[in-house]
Amino acid sequence: MSDQVDIELDLSGLHCPMPLLKTRQALNKMQSGMTIRVISTDPGSERDFQVFSRQSGIALEKFEKSDNHFIYRLRKP
Repeated sequence: MSDQVDIELDLSGLHCPMPLLKTRQALNKMQSGMTIRVISTDPGSERDFQVFSRQSGIALEKFEKSDNHFIYRLRKP
C-alpha cells in the first residue's frame, strides 16, 4: 500500500463532531477507491473514526498518533 492519497484534510483545532462531519462531507464527494488522509487534534476523533469505519464500511487503512495529532487514512469502497 502506497502512502499516496487523493485528498488531505487538516482539521486541526476542530472539536467533536466536526472532524468526522468534515470527513464525511469529503467522502461523499469522492469516487470509489479514492483515499483520504485526515489530520485531527481532537482526542475523541480516535473513537469516532473507528466506530464510523465499522458502521459505514469505509476502510480505516491506517491510524497513527503523532504528538497531539491523530492521523487517519481512509479508503472509500
